Amino acid sequence: MLELRPSCEHCNVALPPESTAARICSFECTFCAGCAEGLLGNVCPNCGGGFVPRPVRPVRNWKGGNYLGDYPARTVPKLRPVDLEAHAALVAALGGLAPEER
Repeated sequence: MLELRPSCEHCNVALPPESTAARICSFECTFCAGCAEGLLGNVCPNCGGGFVPRPVRPVRNWKGGNYLGDYPARTVPKLRPVDLEAHAALVAALGGLAPEER
């Protein structure tokens, strides 16, 4: 089950569970769309992977207790502002490889 982190790891903008602006990598690093797609160029600064939209967990118990009531979102932010100089070096080292080729 995804952790559903409450904010962007770089800019700390709020990303509540229903947000469609949240982007995650395969390790659940969480960034807002602006940071992930613009500032970071679809390269996770923590693992080098790409980003996808974070799924939205249902608010209502539609089936089997699989909803926010039984599996709430994380409330403690994980703030790790990106070192943009180091990130630029990572992006350069990737040489334009698509996420599925990294």
